[in-house]
Amino acid sequence: MVECAVGGLSVDPDLAGMSRRERLEQLRRRMAAVPARGESVSTRQVRMDGVAERPVLPVPTALAGLLPGGGLPRGSVVTVTGSGSLLVGLLAAVTGSGGHAAVIGHPRLGLLAAAEMGADLGRLAMIPNPGPDPVEVAAVLLDGLDLVVLGLGGLAVPPSRARAVVARARSKGATLVVTGGRWSGAEIRLDATVRGYDGLGDGGVGDSATGRGCARLRGLRLAVGAEGRAFRRRTACVDLRPNRGRVEWVPESIAPQQVTALQWLTSADTA
Repeated sequence: MVECAVGGLSVDPDLAGMSRRERLEQLRRRMAAVPARGESVSTRQVRMDGVAERPVLPVPTALAGLLPGGGLPRGSVVTVTGSGSLLVGLLAAVTGSGGHAAVIGHPRLGLLAAAEMGADLGRLAMIPNPGPDPVEVAAVLLDGLDLVVLGLGGLAVPPSRARAVVARARSKGATLVVTGGRWSGAEIRLDATVRGYDGLGDGGVGDSATGRGCARLRGLRLAVGAEGRAFRRRTACVDLRPNRGRVEWVPESIAPQQVTALQWLTSADTA
């Protein structure tokens, strides 16, 4: 069986063949070996009145202005929808800053793209097949990781169970990012939509048989939106550009907008 190592943590990617007790024992045994969370990924800001704000996990710099604390609050649940580049960027920001993360139920996540954005893959555990109860797996991993990404695969989580997981994330100081399903009561909602591409159809090598041009994809333009319980919707337009083997998030602008004002090309991307 292939294993994926994260610092001192190795997680079997396929938990489907185990009983519930075996899955829990396996995860808890691995979690016991995880190093303490690094201070480098947790920042605490102090307002002018001297009241300490919540510590946050880092996000790509171009997106920091979308969030009141400049990052994802520890102990919160965040939903992410739309372009997969946003999810990859969040993982890169956290692991690249010294944090530990796990991804549950995303067998096709772009690890190459994450590495190009600065992710430390040695701090990232992949669990593509968590078995019949991915929420339970996520709840266990919240005990020792900074960021846990949970792909629900279209499942709807009952509000009572969602509240229990939120309480666990808050008590452990970890952040849970939920994708691909229904989760009520998230503190922050993020979405990303592709606005266009750079490099397609502009001067590529032509195919004489079909008359079609072949061009290299040089950049991706995204509209990223954020809204939450404590703040109104904000949107940032960003470019993802390659630079010397790395992919950078370059900001265009940040402005308040309504959800209905975003009418872009498509919600799928190739990242």
